[in-house]
Order: sequence, then C-alpha cells, then structure tokens
Amino acid sequence: MIEIEFEDPTIEKCSCCENTTVRLTRFVYQDNDAFAVYYVLFTEGHEDKIAHSLIGLGEWGEEGTPEMRTAFAVDIWDNDDNWVVTVIDKDDSPWSHVDFLGNIINREEALNHKWISDVFHITDHIVTEDRPVMEFFA
Repeated sequence: MIEIEFEDPTIEKCSCCENTTVRLTRFVYQDNDAFAVYYVLFTEGHEDKIAHSLIGLGEWGEEGTPEMRTAFAVDIWDNDDNWVVTVIDKDDSPWSHVDFLGNIINREEALNHKWISDVFHITDHIVTEDRPVMEFFA
C-alpha cells in the first residue's frame, strides 16, 4: 500500500503563452517508508493536455543520494475516458536537467527496468488521488 504526501503546488506563468502552469512535488511512502518522489507539470490552455511527470525510485533514507536512485520520465493524458501513460526519453522531459530524483533513464531502458511496475502503480495513484491533476483533466 502506498500513501502520498501532497505539498502545496507552485503556480507560474507559462513562458510561451502566459497561461497558468502548475508544478507539483509529491512524496510517496510504502508501508510508512520513503518509497518515491514525483514531480508533475501541466499548463492550463495548452493544445496538448498533458501532465508531464518525473518519478524517482530508489534509496530515500538519510544516506540516500541521487546516484542511488533511478528516475522515469512519464507523460499522462486522458484519451476519451481512458488514461494513457507513456514513458518518454530523458531529453523529451521538462526535467531532463534534474538529477535529484536519480539518473533519468530513456524509454527503452525504463520499459525493461525492474521498477517499471512501481512506476505504473504510482501513476495509477496520481490520476485517482492527486487532486490538482484530477482537476486539470476534469
């Protein structure tokens, strides 16, 4: 069982259109232990209604460092009442330069990674529990 700690969103203006951009940082716990951290980014009014996500799994304890974690870049969107979750390459992610969540691996490696089922489990919770994401797609 996982639980998500919801931090207040960061609200900015989109550099391309001046619409509202929302950035979320979330902490995920499994059996009361730090399990993952994820970021979500979306902009109201963009033609492509996508929630860009970065999910970091690995060692989150006091001794944990980014080198001990792996990050997965994921895009989420709603396709006629069905959620679509696509693992993307690092260079296609708005967080391609971020290393705190771990080494961001490209799509092919990610889809074969031992933690990919955990990534999809977390995205299931994102679309059903993370209120700003749910409201964005409503």
